[in-house]
Amino acid sequence: MLTAKDIMTPQPLTVTPETDIAQAAAMLLQNDINGLPVIDQDGHLVGILCQSDLVSLQKKFPLPSVFTFLDGFLPLSSMSTMEKEIQKIFASTVADAMTPSPVTVKVETPVDEIAGLMVDRKFHSLPVMDGDKLVGMVGMKDILKTVVS
Repeated sequence: MLTAKDIMTPQPLTVTPETDIAQAAAMLLQNDINGLPVIDQDGHLVGILCQSDLVSLQKKFPLPSVFTFLDGFLPLSSMSTMEKEIQKIFASTVADAMTPSPVTVKVETPVDEIAGLMVDRKFHSLPVMDGDKLVGMVGMKDILKTVVS
């Protein structure tokens, strides 16, 4: 049975939380990849930056829905949700746009389980971990290659 170790891209490109958004976007495009693991100064995985995170930067700021009650305005969405949206829309560094604490797979995770995660949770890229160390990335293209071979 094939596992993440068999199909992953070893030693993936990474960025730090301080990396400029334009630089990260260029890395994604130039290398034809969907996601970049975000590594802190100690080498720990702290997030993932995907194309979808960058596409959301182009989204218009949603005006919050409110209703009035006793001459006051009450928002229909939480303030924390609105703050996260604002932070992503106006991001200038990877830290502002990344998805923190990403879902990961282990080197021994079977390919069918990885495919299930990707389909069920709409992931395009997953970091591969060996203990607490990032050792690779698995993308949808890696899964497709198993069908061809």
